[in-house]
Amino acid sequence: MYIANQNFARLPESYLFSEVARKIKEYKAASPHVDVIRMDIGDVSLPLPACVVEAMVKAAQEMGRSATFHGYGPEQGYPFLREAVAEYDYRARGIDCIEADDIFISDGAKSDLANLGDIFGQNLRPAVVTPAYPVYIDSNVLSGRGGTLQNGRWSGITYLPATPQHDFAPSLPAEGVSADVIYLCYPNNPTGAVITMERLRQWVEYARSHGALIIFDSAYEAYISTPGIPHSIYEVEGADEVAIEVRSFSKTAGFTGVRCGYTVVPRRLKFTFVDGTAANLNRMWSRRQCTKFNGVGYVVQRAAEALYTPEGREAIRENVGYYMRNAAMLRTTLLATGAEVSGGLDAPYVWFRPAEEGDSWTLFERMLHRHSISSTPGVGFGREGEGWLRLTGFNTEQLTIQACDRLRQP
Repeated sequence: MYIANQNFARLPESYLFSEVARKIKEYKAASPHVDVIRMDIGDVSLPLPACVVEAMVKAAQEMGRSATFHGYGPEQGYPFLREAVAEYDYRARGIDCIEADDIFISDGAKSDLANLGDIFGQNLRPAVVTPAYPVYIDSNVLSGRGGTLQNGRWSGITYLPATPQHDFAPSLPAEGVSADVIYLCYPNNPTGAVITMERLRQWVEYARSHGALIIFDSAYEAYISTPGIPHSIYEVEGADEVAIEVRSFSKTAGFTGVRCGYTVVPRRLKFTFVDGTAANLNRMWSRRQCTKFNGVGYVVQRAAEALYTPEGREAIRENVGYYMRNAAMLRTTLLATGAEVSGGLDAPYVWFRPAEEGDSWTLFERMLHRHSISSTPGVGFGREGEGWLRLTGFNTEQLTIQACDRLRQP
């Protein structure tokens, strides 16, 4: 009996970061005396802020008493956290169009970015800026929207190339090019590029005039330091009618092992079903979550709530500053070696093309064997990433200094 989802067979056999881990494991087995400095996957090194740990302990103690025990919580998230998000991430920035009911607490950005496809029509055409975080494309392929793989491109997906010649800012889809759901990520993973308010406004205007939906991945917005760069797509008037925003606490507060983030699905999103009747994406996403998700645990949501206290906000500023100092060290060091470099200014990622040319996997192997530093091959993010590598600023300061010392060696 044929019961397996054939779309799984369409994907490349190995996930990018799994392949990186496999190669590192092989290298360490052959060279057990060498310490590899991990700068590939974007995991963090700083511990949870003290106020978060205190909140978790308090919440855990509540769970141990009958009077304060919490069982199943609301799938959309507890009101105390949804309201804190609305107040501090939106209203405090002058964004009044987002309310607590628009916010859905999740176990992280990656899950929601993949699962949002559940509320989209089967025949829509995704459009992805490339290089891109693999989940955008892979999740659409698994949902049956990929079409066929032809010369490294999926026939059912529109690719929007972001090249260094244009500061990794893609052009709007050309006239006649289909783009129903557009994935934008800024600050960008992997290139570290940011988007200007003027450029973001153009994307919103495009979506409004073409009936498209934007999924705006702003997991790294806390790393923006350049004045005038938008932190949220909802800073653009009218974006709440055409955009979903996804955020995470992983890289700002060390929640990679705790798992919590949120997605904003505004009630004012205006789209239709195939028969032309109105579709309320906010209610659809709520229904999806109620069907397939039991919500984030009470203890974790209390931990996330602590991030919106004065102590929590200060801890995030300190964490971001720590990682950005690491990224700045990497950027400066790589520029001194003659590499072409992007990122490391408003994003924790440093995207670079070494002076010594080669394809991405050759460059990965060269860096691993020559410097004992693991990176992420740029081609793993798409064809436009060929010849590039990505490093992260998420390791410790001490190991980042060591990595820079190694990079300076011939």
